[in-house]
Amino acid sequence: MEPAEQSLGSSLPVPCVQELAKETTTTVPPRYVRPDQDPPNISDTTYLPQVPVIDMQKLFSPEFMDSELEKMHCACKEWGFFQLINHGMKTSLLEKVKLEIQEFFKLPIEEKKKYWQEPGHLEGFGQAFVVSEEQKLDWGDMFYMVTLPTYLRKPHLFPKLPLPFRDDLEAYSAELKNLAMKIIEFMAKALRMDYNDMKNLFEDGKQAFRMNYYPPCPQPELVMGLNPHSDSVGLTILLQLNEMEGLQIRKDGMWIPVKPLPNAFIVNIGDILEIVTNGIYRSIEHRATVNSVKERLSMATFYNPRLEGDMGPAPSLITPESPPLFKRIGVADYFKGLFSRKLDGKSYIDAMRIQNEEHKAS
Repeated sequence: MEPAEQSLGSSLPVPCVQELAKETTTTVPPRYVRPDQDPPNISDTTYLPQVPVIDMQKLFSPEFMDSELEKMHCACKEWGFFQLINHGMKTSLLEKVKLEIQEFFKLPIEEKKKYWQEPGHLEGFGQAFVVSEEQKLDWGDMFYMVTLPTYLRKPHLFPKLPLPFRDDLEAYSAELKNLAMKIIEFMAKALRMDYNDMKNLFEDGKQAFRMNYYPPCPQPELVMGLNPHSDSVGLTILLQLNEMEGLQIRKDGMWIPVKPLPNAFIVNIGDILEIVTNGIYRSIEHRATVNSVKERLSMATFYNPRLEGDMGPAPSLITPESPPLFKRIGVADYFKGLFSRKLDGKSYIDAMRIQNEEHKAS
Protein backbone atom coordinates (compact mmCIF):
# COMPACT_ATOMS: atom_id res chain seq x y z
CA MET A 1 0.00 0.00 0.00
CA GLU A 2 1.25 3.49 -0.82
CA PRO A 3 1.87 5.69 2.20
CA ALA A 4 -0.71 8.45 2.63
CA GLU A 5 0.53 11.66 1.08
CA GLN A 6 1.91 13.98 3.67
CA SER A 7 2.81 17.63 3.39
CA LEU A 8 6.25 18.25 4.82
CA GLY A 9 5.83 21.98 4.67
CA SER A 10 4.60 25.00 2.77
CA SER A 11 5.66 28.52 1.83
CA LEU A 12 3.66 31.76 1.53
CA PRO A 13 2.82 32.85 -2.04
CA VAL A 14 5.14 35.54 -3.42
CA PRO A 15 5.38 37.50 -6.69
CA CYS A 16 7.10 35.89 -9.68
CA VAL A 17 10.50 37.60 -9.78
CA GLN A 18 10.95 36.82 -13.48
CA GLU A 19 7.84 38.94 -14.21
CA LEU A 20 8.84 41.56 -11.64
CA ALA A 21 12.26 41.94 -13.28
CA LYS A 22 10.59 42.92 -16.57
CA GLU A 23 9.04 45.97 -14.84
CA THR A 24 11.95 46.77 -12.49
CA THR A 25 14.28 48.82 -14.64
CA THR A 26 15.95 51.10 -12.10
CA THR A 27 15.07 50.50 -8.44
CA VAL A 28 14.53 47.22 -6.62
CA PRO A 29 11.33 46.98 -4.49
CA PRO A 30 12.11 47.32 -0.73
CA ARG A 31 11.16 43.73 0.12
CA TYR A 32 14.14 42.49 -1.94
CA VAL A 33 16.76 44.91 -0.56
CA ARG A 34 19.11 43.10 1.84
CA PRO A 35 21.08 45.48 4.08
CA ASP A 36 21.48 42.52 6.49
CA GLN A 37 23.74 40.58 4.08
CA ASP A 38 27.43 40.86 3.16
CA PRO A 39 27.43 42.67 -0.18
CA PRO A 40 27.72 40.16 -3.02
CA ASN A 41 30.39 41.99 -5.00
CA ILE A 42 33.90 40.65 -4.58
CA SER A 43 36.59 42.91 -5.93
CA ASP A 44 39.43 40.64 -7.03
CA THR A 45 38.79 36.93 -7.12
CA THR A 46 42.02 35.97 -8.91
CA TYR A 47 43.87 34.91 -5.78
CA LEU A 48 41.05 33.15 -3.99
CA PRO A 49 41.30 29.37 -3.58
CA GLN A 50 39.12 27.25 -5.83
CA VAL A 51 36.77 24.41 -4.91
CA PRO A 52 38.55 21.01 -5.29
CA VAL A 53 37.94 19.02 -8.49
CA ILE A 54 37.37 15.27 -8.20
CA ASP A 55 37.72 12.97 -11.21
CA MET A 56 35.22 10.14 -10.92
CA GLN A 57 37.07 7.94 -13.42
CA LYS A 58 40.07 7.97 -11.09
CA LEU A 59 37.87 6.73 -8.22
CA PHE A 60 37.20 3.61 -10.32
CA SER A 61 40.83 3.13 -11.37
CA PRO A 62 43.03 0.80 -9.27
CA GLU A 63 46.03 3.05 -9.99
CA PHE A 64 44.54 6.38 -8.83
CA MET A 65 41.72 5.30 -6.51
CA ASP A 66 43.49 5.77 -3.16
CA SER A 67 44.86 9.23 -3.90
CA GLU A 68 41.57 10.46 -5.44
CA LEU A 69 39.58 9.05 -2.50
CA GLU A 70 41.86 10.89 -0.09
CA LYS A 71 41.41 14.07 -2.15
CA MET A 72 37.62 13.67 -1.98
CA HIS A 73 37.79 12.97 1.77
CA CYS A 74 39.72 16.22 2.33
CA ALA A 75 37.29 18.16 0.09
CA CYS A 76 34.31 16.89 2.15
CA LYS A 77 36.02 17.67 5.46
CA GLU A 78 37.50 21.05 4.63
CA TRP A 79 35.29 22.47 1.90
CA GLY A 80 32.00 20.55 2.02
CA PHE A 81 31.99 21.07 -1.77
CA PHE A 82 33.71 19.67 -4.85
CA GLN A 83 33.31 19.73 -8.61
CA LEU A 84 32.88 16.28 -10.15
CA ILE A 85 34.25 15.65 -13.63
CA ASN A 86 34.23 12.49 -15.77
CA HIS A 87 31.06 11.41 -13.96
CA GLY A 88 29.95 9.22 -16.84
CA MET A 89 26.72 11.00 -17.69
CA LYS A 90 26.07 11.52 -21.39
CA THR A 91 26.73 15.08 -22.49
CA SER A 92 23.79 14.81 -24.90
CA LEU A 93 21.34 14.22 -22.01
CA LEU A 94 22.86 17.07 -19.97
CA GLU A 95 22.60 19.45 -22.91
CA LYS A 96 18.94 18.52 -23.55
CA VAL A 97 18.01 18.97 -19.88
CA LYS A 98 19.80 22.35 -19.74
CA LEU A 99 17.98 23.66 -22.82
CA GLU A 100 14.59 22.31 -21.81
CA ILE A 101 14.71 23.91 -18.35
CA GLN A 102 15.61 27.25 -19.95
CA GLU A 103 12.61 26.86 -22.27
CA PHE A 104 10.39 25.85 -19.33
CA PHE A 105 11.14 29.13 -17.53
CA LYS A 106 10.31 31.01 -20.77
CA LEU A 107 6.71 29.72 -20.72
CA PRO A 108 4.13 32.52 -20.48
CA ILE A 109 2.92 33.23 -16.96
CA GLU A 110 -0.57 31.82 -17.76
CA GLU A 111 1.04 28.51 -18.70
CA LYS A 112 3.21 28.54 -15.56
CA LYS A 113 0.17 29.00 -13.32
CA LYS A 114 -0.73 25.35 -14.01
CA TYR A 115 2.46 24.44 -12.16
CA TRP A 116 2.20 27.00 -9.32
CA GLN A 117 2.64 26.09 -5.66
CA GLU A 118 -0.68 25.05 -4.14
CA PRO A 119 -1.64 26.41 -0.69
CA GLY A 120 0.01 24.29 2.00
CA HIS A 121 2.56 22.77 -0.38
CA LEU A 122 6.10 23.58 -1.47
CA GLU A 123 6.18 21.99 -4.89
CA GLY A 124 5.77 23.95 -8.11
CA PHE A 125 6.80 27.47 -9.12
CA GLY A 126 7.39 29.93 -6.27
CA GLN A 127 9.88 30.39 -3.43
CA ALA A 128 10.60 28.19 -0.42
CA PHE A 129 11.09 29.11 3.25
CA VAL A 130 8.80 32.17 3.17
CA VAL A 131 7.12 32.09 6.57
CA SER A 132 5.99 35.70 7.13
CA GLU A 133 4.63 38.62 5.09
CA GLU A 134 7.41 40.91 6.40
CA GLN A 135 10.22 38.56 5.44
CA LYS A 136 12.79 39.76 2.89
CA LEU A 137 12.62 37.90 -0.43
CA ASP A 138 15.21 36.44 -2.77
CA TRP A 139 15.75 37.79 -6.27
CA GLY A 140 14.98 34.47 -7.89
CA ASP A 141 12.24 31.97 -8.71
CA MET A 142 12.31 28.24 -8.22
CA PHE A 143 10.46 25.28 -9.59
CA TYR A 144 10.61 22.49 -7.02
CA MET A 145 9.30 18.95 -7.20
CA VAL A 146 9.86 15.60 -5.56
CA THR A 147 10.84 13.03 -8.21
CA LEU A 148 11.60 9.80 -6.31
CA PRO A 149 10.17 7.53 -5.03
CA THR A 150 7.62 7.85 -7.83
CA TYR A 151 4.59 7.50 -5.52
CA LEU A 152 5.50 10.86 -3.95
CA ARG A 153 5.18 12.71 -7.28
CA LYS A 154 2.40 15.31 -7.39
CA PRO A 155 -0.10 14.36 -10.15
CA HIS A 156 -0.31 17.96 -11.48
CA LEU A 157 3.48 18.39 -11.77
CA PHE A 158 5.84 15.71 -13.12
CA PRO A 159 3.21 13.75 -15.12
CA LYS A 160 1.91 17.00 -16.70
CA LEU A 161 5.26 18.37 -17.87
CA PRO A 162 5.55 18.89 -21.63
CA LEU A 163 7.28 16.21 -23.73
CA PRO A 164 10.15 15.53 -24.41
CA PHE A 165 11.07 17.48 -21.23
CA ARG A 166 9.29 14.93 -19.01
CA ASP A 167 11.07 11.92 -20.54
CA ASP A 168 14.47 13.61 -20.36
CA LEU A 169 13.93 14.52 -16.70
CA GLU A 170 12.89 10.92 -16.05
CA ALA A 171 16.18 9.69 -17.54
CA TYR A 172 18.13 12.38 -15.66
CA SER A 173 16.40 11.45 -12.38
CA ALA A 174 17.42 7.77 -12.74
CA GLU A 175 21.03 8.70 -13.65
CA LEU A 176 21.29 11.11 -10.72
CA LYS A 177 19.99 8.51 -8.27
CA ASN A 178 22.74 6.10 -9.39
CA LEU A 179 25.35 8.85 -9.26
CA ALA A 180 24.29 9.93 -5.74
CA MET A 181 24.50 6.35 -4.46
CA LYS A 182 27.97 5.90 -6.02
CA ILE A 183 29.21 9.11 -4.40
CA ILE A 184 27.76 8.04 -1.04
CA GLU A 185 29.46 4.64 -1.40
CA PHE A 186 32.83 6.31 -2.03
CA MET A 187 32.27 8.57 0.98
CA ALA A 188 31.61 5.54 3.19
CA LYS A 189 34.85 3.99 1.89
CA ALA A 190 36.81 7.20 2.55
CA LEU A 191 35.38 7.39 6.08
CA ARG A 192 36.21 3.68 6.66
CA MET A 193 32.67 3.18 7.92
CA ASP A 194 30.25 0.31 7.46
CA TYR A 195 28.63 0.95 4.06
CA ASN A 196 25.37 -0.57 5.36
CA ASP A 197 25.01 2.44 7.68
CA MET A 198 24.79 4.58 4.55
CA LYS A 199 23.00 2.09 2.33
CA ASN A 200 20.16 1.39 4.78
CA LEU A 201 19.53 5.11 5.15
CA PHE A 202 19.81 6.31 1.54
CA GLU A 203 18.77 3.35 -0.62
CA ASP A 204 15.47 4.17 -2.35
CA GLY A 205 15.76 7.59 -0.75
CA LYS A 206 13.85 10.74 -1.57
CA GLN A 207 15.05 12.73 -4.55
CA ALA A 208 13.89 16.23 -5.43
CA PHE A 209 14.73 18.76 -8.14
CA ARG A 210 15.00 22.48 -7.53
CA MET A 211 15.33 24.50 -10.75
CA ASN A 212 16.48 28.07 -10.11
CA TYR A 213 15.99 31.16 -12.25
CA TYR A 214 17.79 34.34 -11.20
CA PRO A 215 16.77 37.26 -13.46
CA PRO A 216 19.18 40.15 -14.10
CA CYS A 217 18.74 42.92 -11.53
CA PRO A 218 19.30 46.68 -11.93
CA GLN A 219 20.87 46.86 -8.42
CA PRO A 220 22.54 43.43 -7.99
CA GLU A 221 24.64 44.64 -5.04
CA LEU A 222 21.46 45.20 -2.97
CA VAL A 223 19.79 41.80 -3.39
CA MET A 224 20.40 38.07 -2.83
CA GLY A 225 19.53 35.45 -5.42
CA LEU A 226 19.35 32.88 -2.61
CA ASN A 227 19.92 33.58 1.08
CA PRO A 228 23.11 32.18 2.70
CA HIS A 229 22.27 28.67 3.95
CA SER A 230 23.59 25.16 4.25
CA ASP A 231 21.56 22.47 2.47
CA SER A 232 19.38 20.54 4.88
CA VAL A 233 19.53 17.42 2.69
CA GLY A 234 21.84 14.40 2.40
CA LEU A 235 23.67 15.26 -0.80
CA THR A 236 23.20 18.04 -3.37
CA ILE A 237 24.30 17.65 -6.99
CA LEU A 238 24.10 20.96 -8.87
CA LEU A 239 24.09 21.40 -12.63
CA GLN A 240 24.83 24.90 -13.89
CA LEU A 241 22.45 25.49 -16.84
CA ASN A 242 24.05 28.51 -18.47
CA GLU A 243 27.43 30.21 -18.34
CA MET A 244 26.66 32.87 -15.70
CA GLU A 245 28.48 32.52 -12.38
CA GLY A 246 26.74 33.29 -9.11
CA LEU A 247 27.29 30.50 -6.58
CA GLN A 248 29.49 31.55 -3.66
CA ILE A 249 30.56 29.50 -0.66
CA ARG A 250 31.72 30.70 2.76
CA LYS A 251 35.23 29.51 3.56
CA ASP A 252 37.38 30.88 6.37
CA GLY A 253 35.09 33.88 6.72
CA MET A 254 35.26 34.83 3.01
CA TRP A 255 32.77 34.39 0.19
CA ILE A 256 34.46 32.40 -2.57
CA PRO A 257 32.86 32.30 -6.03
CA VAL A 258 32.65 28.88 -7.70
CA LYS A 259 33.73 28.85 -11.34
CA PRO A 260 31.78 25.90 -12.77
CA LEU A 261 33.71 23.64 -15.16
CA PRO A 262 31.84 22.74 -18.38
CA ASN A 263 29.47 19.78 -17.81
CA ALA A 264 30.82 19.18 -14.32
CA PHE A 265 28.51 18.67 -11.35
CA ILE A 266 29.00 20.74 -8.22
CA VAL A 267 28.50 18.34 -5.31
CA ASN A 268 28.00 19.44 -1.73
CA ILE A 269 27.47 17.85 1.65
CA GLY A 270 24.09 18.55 3.24
CA ASP A 271 23.26 18.79 6.95
CA ILE A 272 22.03 15.18 7.01
CA LEU A 273 25.44 13.87 5.89
CA GLU A 274 27.10 16.09 8.50
CA ILE A 275 24.87 14.40 11.09
CA VAL A 276 25.42 10.87 9.71
CA THR A 277 29.20 11.35 9.54
CA ASN A 278 29.06 12.73 13.10
CA GLY A 279 30.51 16.07 12.03
CA ILE A 280 33.49 14.70 10.06
CA TYR A 281 32.04 15.96 6.76
CA ARG A 282 30.64 19.47 6.88
CA SER A 283 27.73 21.18 5.22
CA ILE A 284 28.95 24.64 4.26
CA GLU A 285 27.01 27.87 3.92
CA HIS A 286 26.59 29.08 0.37
CA ARG A 287 24.49 31.66 -1.46
CA ALA A 288 23.51 32.76 -4.96
CA THR A 289 24.30 36.26 -6.19
CA VAL A 290 22.84 37.91 -9.28
CA ASN A 291 24.09 40.37 -11.89
CA SER A 292 22.72 43.22 -13.99
CA VAL A 293 23.49 41.67 -17.38
CA LYS A 294 21.97 38.23 -17.80
CA GLU A 295 19.83 35.65 -16.02
CA ARG A 296 21.49 32.66 -14.33
CA LEU A 297 19.90 29.22 -14.23
CA SER A 298 20.85 26.13 -12.26
CA MET A 299 19.26 22.88 -11.15
CA ALA A 300 19.96 21.27 -7.81
CA THR A 301 19.16 17.61 -7.27
CA PHE A 302 18.72 16.77 -3.60
CA TYR A 303 19.18 13.23 -2.40
CA ASN A 304 17.78 12.30 1.00
CA PRO A 305 17.18 9.29 3.23
CA ARG A 306 13.88 7.43 3.04
CA LEU A 307 11.13 9.31 4.87
CA GLU A 308 10.14 6.16 6.77
CA GLY A 309 13.48 5.84 8.56
CA ASP A 310 15.18 7.68 11.33
CA MET A 311 18.68 9.13 11.29
CA GLY A 312 21.55 10.12 13.49
CA PRO A 313 25.33 9.60 13.59
CA ALA A 314 26.29 6.28 11.90
CA PRO A 315 26.81 3.55 14.53
CA SER A 316 30.09 2.47 12.88
CA LEU A 317 31.59 5.95 13.46
CA ILE A 318 30.70 6.10 17.18
CA THR A 319 33.43 5.13 19.64
CA PRO A 320 34.14 6.08 23.25
CA GLU A 321 36.58 8.68 21.83
CA SER A 322 34.01 9.93 19.30
CA PRO A 323 30.65 10.09 21.07
CA PRO A 324 27.58 11.14 19.04
CA LEU A 325 27.39 14.89 18.46
CA PHE A 326 23.81 14.84 17.13
CA LYS A 327 20.45 13.49 18.27
CA ARG A 328 18.55 10.73 16.48
CA ILE A 329 15.37 11.94 14.78
CA GLY A 330 12.75 10.57 12.38
CA VAL A 331 13.50 11.68 8.80
CA ALA A 332 9.94 12.97 8.24
CA ASP A 333 10.03 14.91 11.55
CA TYR A 334 13.36 16.42 10.52
CA PHE A 335 11.84 17.84 7.32
CA LYS A 336 8.68 19.08 8.99
CA GLY A 337 10.82 21.03 11.45
CA LEU A 338 12.95 22.40 8.64
CA PHE A 339 10.20 23.80 6.42
CA SER A 340 8.51 25.62 9.31
CA ARG A 341 11.52 27.97 9.56
CA LYS A 342 13.21 30.68 7.55
CA LEU A 343 16.35 29.68 5.68
CA ASP A 344 19.07 30.99 7.96
CA GLY A 345 22.67 29.85 7.77
CA LYS A 346 23.25 26.63 9.72
CA SER A 347 20.73 27.36 12.45
CA TYR A 348 18.68 24.22 11.86
CA ILE A 349 21.52 21.68 12.14
CA ASP A 350 22.74 23.58 15.22
CA ALA A 351 19.41 22.75 16.86
CA MET A 352 20.19 19.04 16.35
CA ARG A 353 23.43 19.15 18.32
CA ILE A 354 23.52 17.20 21.57
CA GLN A 355 25.60 19.72 23.53
CA ASN A 356 22.89 22.38 23.07
CA GLU A 357 20.62 20.40 25.36
CA GLU A 358 23.32 20.19 28.01
CA HIS A 359 23.92 23.93 27.94
CA LYS A 360 20.22 24.59 28.38
CA ALA A 361 20.05 22.20 31.34
CA SER A 362 23.03 23.72 33.15
